[in-house]
Amino acid sequence: MHKRTAHRWQLTIVMVVGVFVAIGSFWLVQVVNQAGQQAQADQHRNEPDYIIDRFSMVRMNKTGQPAYIISGEKLTHHPVGDASDIDKPYVHSLSGDQPPMNMHADTAHVDQGNTRVKLSGNVDVVRPATPKAQALRMTTSTLTVYPDEERMETTAPVALEIGNATANGVGMKANNATREVQLGGRGQLVLPPRPGH
Repeated sequence: MHKRTAHRWQLTIVMVVGVFVAIGSFWLVQVVNQAGQQAQADQHRNEPDYIIDRFSMVRMNKTGQPAYIISGEKLTHHPVGDASDIDKPYVHSLSGDQPPMNMHADTAHVDQGNTRVKLSGNVDVVRPATPKAQALRMTTSTLTVYPDEERMETTAPVALEIGNATANGVGMKANNATREVQLGGRGQLVLPPRPGH
């Protein structure tokens, strides 16, 4: 009788352990499935919610006047972060008081409520000459533009032409509203001779 009771206790312990292993395995399968479903949902959530080919968008200022136009070959909008990626972007500022600026690049990333545009690859900025200002051209590899504030900046090497003068440096901050340009790092400035000298 004593051997039978010991055997029953061993069998009971083995069965209880087996039940716990089965419940633990079932729980682990559920956790893994939920994690997989969550990862799949996150992946779908980060997929673009719309894509526009050959688009043009006009941004208005606070007074209701056109401030700038952004156009490009393709715009891809991502709902996570409300950001957009643009292929072959073209930005044309329409500031009433200052000369307009045109910006080209290979790609752009627009975020922060459409108030920041990060241009990348072969960035080319041109401001045509006007009766009050000389022509300006700037080339760099990357440029962050804040169109509403009419300013731009980069930490990359920059080549700048203002009229017949040329300058280059590493890093730049520019404000179109105040017409101020600050070049950073070591660089070179070449000024043409004054007329009559």
